[in-house]
Amino acid sequence: MDGTHTETGRVLIAADKFKGSLTAVEVAEHVAAGLRRARPGVAVEALPVADGGDGTVAAAVAGGFARREARVTGPLGEPVTATYALRDGTAVVEMAEASGLQRLPRGVRAPLTATTYGSGELLLAALDAGARTIVLGVGGSATTDGGAGMLTALGARFLDGRGDPVGPGGGALRELATADLTGLDPRLKDVGIVLACDVDNPLTGPAGAAAVYGPQKGAGAEDVAVLDAALAHYARVLEAAVGPRAARCADLPGAGAAGGVGYAALVALDAVFRPGIEVLMEVLGFAEALDRADLVITGEGSLDSQTLRGKAPAGVAAAARRAGRRTVAVCGRLGIGPDALRAAGIEAAYALTDLEPDPAVCMAQAGPLLERAAERLAAERL
Repeated sequence: MDGTHTETGRVLIAADKFKGSLTAVEVAEHVAAGLRRARPGVAVEALPVADGGDGTVAAAVAGGFARREARVTGPLGEPVTATYALRDGTAVVEMAEASGLQRLPRGVRAPLTATTYGSGELLLAALDAGARTIVLGVGGSATTDGGAGMLTALGARFLDGRGDPVGPGGGALRELATADLTGLDPRLKDVGIVLACDVDNPLTGPAGAAAVYGPQKGAGAEDVAVLDAALAHYARVLEAAVGPRAARCADLPGAGAAGGVGYAALVALDAVFRPGIEVLMEVLGFAEALDRADLVITGEGSLDSQTLRGKAPAGVAAAARRAGRRTVAVCGRLGIGPDALRAAGIEAAYALTDLEPDPAVCMAQAGPLLERAAERLAAERL
């Protein structure tokens, strides 16, 4: 459809954030501004999306959820104010709000001691607010504690050989002797928890939480080995407490998400694992918005091979293709070729680096550049 223009038609902007530059809401605003400059009569609907990682709560709020706040424990033990989203008994909880890298001071990493305790407190806040379904978005975590901190906040007990609580963080799980999940908040039995994430790693091993994601949380090679062994030990102790299901859950897709928070949710909270973008599209009413659209614009900061492995633009494009809608993308940088794009259901991509080759300038001027990219997109695709 290159070069064909339609005087009418509706554009749905369903893009994720440009990490480090623009939120998903800001991406939609700049794309809409560029489209309207080029095609003043175009009808535009914005539905910012996310895949379970940081930005998930913001996408839910932009989609009509109420923004709620809770004072919880940060990854280093300090108090932080975290947000979650609530609508009609469904809560969207983003563990990175409580336990994410974004909560660490600049340059500080604590791979062995960072805790997910605050993520458990955030779940408690959602329960207190009356949530009957909780979408737990995991990603961007500062932690590799297997979700032990989260479960502790929810009432579980993790004790060392002396009967004392083990310390915070994944490193302390080496000292774990017994686990007791009988004290978990009873309300959890009546709540449906959906584990929403974009990774399918198991808990341990070469593709596990410590090996794959530990380094970005500050773990050196020795720390990774310590954490992987500690998580394997943690799973064995939980197997003694709850039975063979604990061992099975350790190997399930998503168990290694967010430093093992996925594992804790699967084994102790009876969570259901689903790709984050699918969950968010469902919660936000994407199918209804898609029915109203003729063209979908998706995107994220870096459109690359990782995008095709279940990240937001791939999920949006797949849903649009099933509905017979065209999809184009915007991005900061483009790392895949046209054949891979078309295979994913994206007919073209407009990258900021096509307009400004200096990545630093792209990051600093992302908004204005995105408007220019959207003008070009409108001229060529609308």
